[in-house]
Amino acid sequence: MQKQAEDEIKAITDTIKETVDCEKIFMRKLPVGMQNFEEIIQDERVYVDKTDLVYKLAAATNSKQYFLGRPRRFGKSLLVSTLKAYFEGKKELFQGLALGKLEKDWRRHPVIHLDMSEMGIGLGVFEDRLNNRLQAHEELWDLPGYEKNDPTTRFSNLIENAREKFGEKVVVLIDEYDKQLVESIDDLTLNDSFRKKLKDFYGVLKRADENLRLSFLTGVTKFSKVSVFSDLNHLDDISMDYDYANICGITTGELRDNFAPELRQLAERAGMTIEETMPEMKKRYDGYHFCENTEGLYNPFSVLKTLKTSKFRDYWFETGTPTFLIKLLERDRFDLSKFAKGVTIPANSITDYRADGKNPVPILYQSGYLTIKSYDKEYNEYLLDFPNEEVRGGFLNELLRSYAQEDDSYAKSFKLALLDGDLDKFMETAHTFFAGIPYDLNDRAAAAQKEGYYQGLVYAILTLTGLTPTAEKRSAAGRADLVAETKDAVYIFEFKLDKSADEALRQIEEKGYAAPYAMANKKIVKIGVNFDSKTRNIADWKVSSPPL
Repeated sequence: MQKQAEDEIKAITDTIKETVDCEKIFMRKLPVGMQNFEEIIQDERVYVDKTDLVYKLAAATNSKQYFLGRPRRFGKSLLVSTLKAYFEGKKELFQGLALGKLEKDWRRHPVIHLDMSEMGIGLGVFEDRLNNRLQAHEELWDLPGYEKNDPTTRFSNLIENAREKFGEKVVVLIDEYDKQLVESIDDLTLNDSFRKKLKDFYGVLKRADENLRLSFLTGVTKFSKVSVFSDLNHLDDISMDYDYANICGITTGELRDNFAPELRQLAERAGMTIEETMPEMKKRYDGYHFCENTEGLYNPFSVLKTLKTSKFRDYWFETGTPTFLIKLLERDRFDLSKFAKGVTIPANSITDYRADGKNPVPILYQSGYLTIKSYDKEYNEYLLDFPNEEVRGGFLNELLRSYAQEDDSYAKSFKLALLDGDLDKFMETAHTFFAGIPYDLNDRAAAAQKEGYYQGLVYAILTLTGLTPTAEKRSAAGRADLVAETKDAVYIFEFKLDKSADEALRQIEEKGYAAPYAMANKKIVKIGVNFDSKTRNIADWKVSSPPL
């Protein structure tokens, strides 16, 4: 894996160095935040050509109803817009693109395009807006209207009437089908109401199958108990299909071939070499996998924003915080230490989230906060972890802010203490942080009875200092709870609950957790920490730091 990453970086840096017309960059326009294919093409903005996959999807004979799940800001809406332009027969927009060369028989179909993110999350507002959107199609096509406030019947009539009038089968494109379900995920009553409404509404697609040329739905998660995925059994879920793994997102090759001038400018403005810039891009924005044994994908929104501004920032995370996911982790008493060592999940449940269930891992994966790192064929299960540093740092910072219910100034205090090598100051800051967590909440109180709860929070703290800690680091005699390395030191943590710091430190010594680093020529810092389940805080700690 390491060599493959190095080869990818070398290939892209070689291409960028060969880019000599950097002055032309000022004439190039990037489609930052743009989701309308027609506008991007007409405005002559840089477009990463995915239309060969659009054609493959449309031309497939074994299926005509699809679902694609991808995280937010990952290109789903642009894909839907591209499909719309294709099925509306706008041949001129595809000149010079792969699809323009592949398609020989351009036929125009009536297209019903619904963006559910525009429909609101109140039940009444949702129904009114959906009716208005369907009515707009009736008026556009001069079709008989439907007077009653029933979007399900109106939808069914619209499909049937459009097929009859135009003599062509109808294309239905529904973007963010699950918006209302995701937004109400922490309100089971409201969520259940939306599930029932959407069950009826999406059930129209199955009944109207003979009138449909294609239906394509996008969303973040595949909710169980919704008719789209229970009753509509011929829907083809391509979310983890190898052939369509790269239909959204940017591959290394696409980054190299489409954005070499911008990457060169980024390096110059950031005061970096190309050799320094590309590993930084990869570390921050690459690493998404939606199928095993596929190349990593860069987050398109973060890439475009970085190239436009010539600044490295956590752009994807800044567009929305995972508040509802934090609530789920608390509600389900999720073991936070799993974030330190990766999360294993059976293959048959990775895309199946139940709002009333007790496992938030599937939606963490589908929302883009976790991604596939490996697949165990023998046990048919996936190992999930954060895709990159943008997501890791942003998510853990939000998690700690939620727990401490204050600003993130403590993160700076932790970092400064480590940079100064002052472990006592680090632990004192940690004690203050734990004291600020409102443990009157039952779920947190229950979680605090487990050692892994504290291990997970310390892991999050260390990550925000800029380190990449490893949980349960193996040695010949056992596994250390947490190990974090800097260029000068190795920090070895062992945690105990309702015991003593002496016992934790003694275990580090007796198990030889420091042995693998004996030849590293770094300072070895051993930290034994004991937590008290009653006070739910650090009871005592001891630091052992022999000289080099």
